Amino acid sequence: MESKTFNIYCDESCHIEHDHKQFMFLGSISCAYPQVKRHTKRISELKQEHNFYAEIKWSKVSMSKIRFYLDLVDYFFDTDLRFRAIGINKSKIRCDDFCFSYDDFYYKMYYQLLNYNIDTLSHYNVYLDIKDTLSAIKVRKLKEILNIKYGVFRNIQNIRSEESLLMQLSDFIMGAISYNLNCEEKKNNAKVQILDRIRKHAKTTNLEQTNYSDKLNLFFIELK
Repeated sequence: MESKTFNIYCDESCHIEHDHKQFMFLGSISCAYPQVKRHTKRISELKQEHNFYAEIKWSKVSMSKIRFYLDLVDYFFDTDLRFRAIGINKSKIRCDDFCFSYDDFYYKMYYQLLNYNIDTLSHYNVYLDIKDTLSAIKVRKLKEILNIKYGVFRNIQNIRSEESLLMQLSDFIMGAISYNLNCEEKKNNAKVQILDRIRKHAKTTNLEQTNYSDKLNLFFIELK
């Protein structure tokens, strides 16, 4: 049997230690490697159709391009693309108790994100948004640890979000999940409409519950 290869594009939201947000999220978009070009081409075409020339970022969402954003949500749900996120209540993080830094904890959570539903007959390429100058060292360690268990992660590397439309899509959906839980007063009408569209596709009225489906999966880490 020929092995399959999957690409995974990761991003995070509210991961800064003292940003006064209750929940930290790490999320990923995944798809079969042969489909990457097709998805990139189609999202690029969507941008052209809506005269959208900026980088896709949740923080930039506004009513001026709401049709584009809603079409982007529709596209995600109409394809083989999958999204997974883990959430962590930051008030329960106790790095000092376990003698590791917040930065170490960040990469431990990336392990939890990627350590899910791995097919040992397949291979995986993982791309993380560049965090800082030490990211490459941490990512190499992450790859080593994952491969001790699985041996199927061919590549784990940092890229800049502007290099990948699928990385940008990960930022967009990750931002929506985070906004839903971290923002008590939802005053941005465009973001509210996007959340409503996601709920409709996910067939749920509550985006705070976990494990909506394999298509859109959210898991909260219980820290002890």
